[in-house]
Amino acid sequence: MNILVVDDEKLIVKGLKHSLEQQGYKVFTAYNGSEALKTVEEEKIDFIILDLMLPDIDGMMLCKKIREDHNMPILMLTAKDGDYDKILGFEFGADDYMTKPFNVLELLARIKAITRRFNTRKESMILTLGDLVINYYERRAYIKDKEIKLTQKEFEMLYLLAKNPGRVFTREDMFHCIWEEEPLDVRTIDVHIKNIREKIEDDIKNPKYIKTKWGVGYYFNKI
Repeated sequence: MNILVVDDEKLIVKGLKHSLEQQGYKVFTAYNGSEALKTVEEEKIDFIILDLMLPDIDGMMLCKKIREDHNMPILMLTAKDGDYDKILGFEFGADDYMTKPFNVLELLARIKAITRRFNTRKESMILTLGDLVINYYERRAYIKDKEIKLTQKEFEMLYLLAKNPGRVFTREDMFHCIWEEEPLDVRTIDVHIKNIREKIEDDIKNPKYIKTKWGVGYYFNKI
């Protein structure tokens, strides 16, 4: 597992790097927010240990910015121990929170516990239905091991139907779920369904996955 340690205190970074490497982790380091963002974009980071007080970007803001595009677990380190800071950290996307000074053994235990929870959650976000695999965590879908190129709305619509097999959704239901607003033109649902079928079905005239309930809406076939 690749862990990124973000802290401007070099002694803490050095100590953490040594302890984590002894546990078999590959460790990347950053001493400010800019370096951290660059590393997250360039490397495959599985876990982040993030200090709250950084010289260029506030740790809360950095956490929020990382969360815009990435879902890896984030554990915050800070000298502050107030409840307000903890609550704020969780609201900005942190998975856990430790105050300095901290026990390294406790930190290692928390990393393992957070990773177990995260992996369990990630596995629950993968649907396998016949030859179709939908990975909500990565927002990717595959048919017969080949990735399908879906738009954001097509992906959300496919996932909505697939995670509720057998349930019939009206066009209005689907519009509410996907667009989260009052339907403007529900015919757009038909267009999206047609596009999805062309990408996942062998025969769009006799679809295997997405079925039509005439006069009502659409449902995902129980496989």
